[in-house]
Amino acid sequence: MWEAIAICAGAAAVLCLLISAWDCSRFVTVEYEIESDKVLKPCTFVLLSDLHNKSYGKDHQKLTEQIDRISPDAVLAAGDMLTAERQSDWQKALSLLQKLAPRYRIYYGMGNHETYLKTHTEKYGDIYSRYAAGLREAGIEPLVNENVYLPEYNVSVCGLELPKKYYRKFVKYPMAAEYLTGLLGEPAAASCQILIAHTPQYFEEYAAWGADVVVSGHVHGGIMRLPVLGGVLSPNMTLFPKYDGGAFRRGKSVMILSRGLGTHTVPVRVFNPGELVVLRLKPRG
Repeated sequence: MWEAIAICAGAAAVLCLLISAWDCSRFVTVEYEIESDKVLKPCTFVLLSDLHNKSYGKDHQKLTEQIDRISPDAVLAAGDMLTAERQSDWQKALSLLQKLAPRYRIYYGMGNHETYLKTHTEKYGDIYSRYAAGLREAGIEPLVNENVYLPEYNVSVCGLELPKKYYRKFVKYPMAAEYLTGLLGEPAAASCQILIAHTPQYFEEYAAWGADVVVSGHVHGGIMRLPVLGGVLSPNMTLFPKYDGGAFRRGKSVMILSRGLGTHTVPVRVFNPGELVVLRLKPRG
């Protein structure tokens, strides 16, 4: 009996490894459509998140070709495009954005890995400053707690940067009711307010602040996905996280949570391929 159990467990482990190798090498495209009374005319965004220095094909060919087929009005980057490591191959993340920048407006929100690189230079050296310089040369300036207005569509895009304590493991660090207003100011209530917020854990707080649409990442789809139960593990070590991927609603707010494009630390994705998200905003009616 025990021998049979061991054989079955071994076979399951091998199967998971094979599936993970397959899922780590591919991405799927998913689309969401949101109607809003505030949007003046249809607009399409591509959402990139959690690339973690990965390249799909030589020089990102597979990913850029798919983005070009979609031909979005702009690209939203929801953070963790590179990885906070001393030997980070950050040039891969930069090269993708440099390829996209001449064709698309890019609105870049900071993830925890960008923030760690920027604030812990004693550990990571000048990686972030070199990366940021490359972004500036490409005409990309990350939105660090600031809002930009797109008058053609009556859409505003705000990039939120949260300090490390909001990414702590095992427990959710409390966020005071007035914290986001103090950090970001009031939302642009007359326009459709998009908030690029890397961690989805604070969706309730983002909705209370006044975001119409939140775009997030961070959770990597829960690493491994199971039928009915969904994602298994979040980066803060929560089992079966409430927010693992997809669309979520709270009041008048919608959160689109990408399952991300890459991996870090443990390169595992099971029943969970990388995800390129297309977000289409349309006037209501």
